[in-house]
Amino acid sequence: MDLASLLQESSDRKSKPKPKSRMELKRFLELRIKRRVKEQHANGKFHDLMQNVISNADTLHDAYNCIRINSNIVEVTSNCDTSFLDDLAEQLGKGDFDVHANTFSFSTRRGSTNKEILVLPNLKLKVVQEAMRIALEVVYKPHFSKISHGCRSGRGRAAALKYICKGVLSPDWWFTMVVTKKLDDAVLSKLISIMEDKIEDPLLYSFIQRMFDARVLNLEFGGFPKGHGLPQEGVLSPILMNIYLDLFDSEFCRLSMKYETIREGVLNDSNRSDSMLRGWFRRQLDGSDVRCMVEKDGGVKVYCCRFMDEMFFAISGSRDAAASFMFDVKSYLKSSLLLDVGVQSDILACEGPRGMRFLGTLIRRTARESSAVKAVNKLKEKVELFTLQKLEAWNYGTVRIGKKWLGHGLKKVKESEIKHLADHSSLLNRLSSFRKSGMETDHWYKHLLKIWMQDVQAKNAKSKESILSKCVAEPALPRELKDSLYEFVQQAEQYIFAEAYSILKLLPNNCTTEHNMAKTEIIAPINAIKMRLLRYGLTTAKGFPKSANLLIMQDTTEIIDWFSGIACRWLKWYENCANFDEMKLLISSHVRKSCIRTLAVKYRVHETEIEKRFDIELSRIPSTQDMEKGMTNEVLDVQAFDSDEALMYGVAYSGLCLLSLARIVTQARPCNCFVIGCSSSAPRVYTLHVMERQKSPSWKTGFSTCIHPSLNKRRVGLCKQHLGDLYLGHISLQSIDFGAWNENQGGQVLQR
Repeated sequence: MDLASLLQESSDRKSKPKPKSRMELKRFLELRIKRRVKEQHANGKFHDLMQNVISNADTLHDAYNCIRINSNIVEVTSNCDTSFLDDLAEQLGKGDFDVHANTFSFSTRRGSTNKEILVLPNLKLKVVQEAMRIALEVVYKPHFSKISHGCRSGRGRAAALKYICKGVLSPDWWFTMVVTKKLDDAVLSKLISIMEDKIEDPLLYSFIQRMFDARVLNLEFGGFPKGHGLPQEGVLSPILMNIYLDLFDSEFCRLSMKYETIREGVLNDSNRSDSMLRGWFRRQLDGSDVRCMVEKDGGVKVYCCRFMDEMFFAISGSRDAAASFMFDVKSYLKSSLLLDVGVQSDILACEGPRGMRFLGTLIRRTARESSAVKAVNKLKEKVELFTLQKLEAWNYGTVRIGKKWLGHGLKKVKESEIKHLADHSSLLNRLSSFRKSGMETDHWYKHLLKIWMQDVQAKNAKSKESILSKCVAEPALPRELKDSLYEFVQQAEQYIFAEAYSILKLLPNNCTTEHNMAKTEIIAPINAIKMRLLRYGLTTAKGFPKSANLLIMQDTTEIIDWFSGIACRWLKWYENCANFDEMKLLISSHVRKSCIRTLAVKYRVHETEIEKRFDIELSRIPSTQDMEKGMTNEVLDVQAFDSDEALMYGVAYSGLCLLSLARIVTQARPCNCFVIGCSSSAPRVYTLHVMERQKSPSWKTGFSTCIHPSLNKRRVGLCKQHLGDLYLGHISLQSIDFGAWNENQGGQVLQR
């Protein structure tokens, strides 16, 4: 009977369906919309998507549920008021939808020198934009080039950096470009003409034109960093940008054939008639200017990696070929695409000490060491470490002797004033008889120390410990002991510089050639991250962690979530960086200590007591430099939905924002959660702080760098769940409806 009950329990478990994750639910919803879009394909084009697909009530319901999933509301079938979607479908079908009436705007506060206005869509217009985004992805996603990254499945930021490290083989020169252009009539007309090649829908283009006239189509090339999940980016911006820049991707393929194919024809000059295809390329493309740039012992190979409007180029060949290639790229962007090159780097040698800035990180080429060279360097590092340990032990002992000497002298001076304790044979007692009358013992002893410090030139010393070690303790030690230490240090230095070099000369020739090989590494911006820690109030000007004052009024869980959000982002973004050990040190020595000191100020207890009281909660922030892999895997499992940037655009790499407590919600002044699709009440209202606003490209530091200044000091109501989701990176600022005050309370609280 027991065995039978076990079989029944196992069958019951199998019969229960496994709950779907956020990613699976959103894929399911988008798949239903994609089927409706594909039904409109005929004669090589898609027809009437606005009338038959986007205006469909079922499509709007699926798009609204996709927005709720982005808001981390997985129960899409829960009871919620969706009656406005049927009315919205009717308005779109009749053409009565007013775009201007479904927008709201923010302007910068008084006192700002540059007054800016930000226009955002309300909930109805957001649903329409989400349905349009999914429909456009069905049409254009299969035709995008492999060099295109950003807002694409499997081709996000991590894939772009991986391609640069492993796909770009032996580059000689590289440079980057960021195209700039604010959407105007000329660019919009060219964009619509591009879309007309695959979509025949005048209503769709008319709706896009109305959004442009209402200034709610926030598409700006090179304006602000893409992929941060900020409200001003909009859901249509990435897909429209990829559609427009797909022309450049096709042009790059043509340029690569021009440079690489003609190069092969020049190198194989004797066999030019053997290949009819190469001859056709040479006749179609004027490559006379390229032939003079080709080296006889090598050739030209061009690489490109485009992440939205930020482009990376690498060239294997001469510098003249790289300069010509850069000129062709800039000419095409300016003449054909009507775009300007805003931020552009110089053509740099890949093997040089300088790196290339791309996607918020530093890309650098370093020498790859062979196994034999690694063994020699490892032995040299062991000798250096052993020598350093001996020197640290020596300095620690001598400083301790110097401090005891200082305390012993003060003690003897004190005893000289007491007759029955005075030692008349001591030198200090004899010197004390010469002090001036009325001078106290402490003042007299400090005066003697001042004279002595002037004699030993203490101002030129590195620290007070070095004075006690070099001027007090070492002269009193036996000479044989000092000579033995200095002899050991000298012998160790000779071994490190001479013996290691002689061993390298004895290595085989293949090891020497392997040593000269180079590899591409990704470097995290440590200095930029330290600057952000200082700006957000987590460290002092000297780099020591301190309490974050704006977070003190929040709950303990919320404070730990805020600091844990930084650690989660860094562990996910910089895991494959070459300097990841420094990132782990920043997490343990700055983020964790700042969190502990914030809690210590909040509860007014000592830091050690905070660590004991909140040991389980603080375990989410690593405490040591060596982090376990299990924690990294746990963080990645929790945020597994971030792997597909096309479905969760703006969430995967959203930066951490700073919120401070504004007020507690009462019955007299109620407030609901501002997150789209959330019907929970907000127990508290928070103030959003805009700390900085950097244009692209900007360093990726874990903090939001480009929030629009008109949102500074704006108040938002959030429930406990979505406040934690925002801190931990499960949702972004795009999920917040900033017009909730205007719709529900007429903007009264917003004005306050």
